[in-house]
Amino acid sequence: MPHLPVIKDRDLIRVLEKLGFINHPERGTSHLVFVHSDKRRTVVARHSKDIPRGTLRSILRDINISPEELRKLL
Repeated sequence: MPHLPVIKDRDLIRVLEKLGFINHPERGTSHLVFVHSDKRRTVVARHSKDIPRGTLRSILRDINISPEELRKLL
C-alpha cells in the first residue's frame, strides 16, 4: 500500500465535498459527520490540524476510495 499523505482536516473536508458528501448537522461537537446519498458515512475530527495516517486510512476505507484517488482529488 502506498504511503498516505499528511493532510489537514479542512483539506479532507474539501475532498469529501467534491465526492458528494454532505455535512450532517451536529451541534456542540468537534466531530463532523459526513453522509453520501448512497448511505456511506464517515466522521472527521475538527480538533486536530493534521489527520493521523491511521485515522485517514480508516476514513478512506469508510468512503471506499484508494490513496491514489485521494491524491488526485487534493
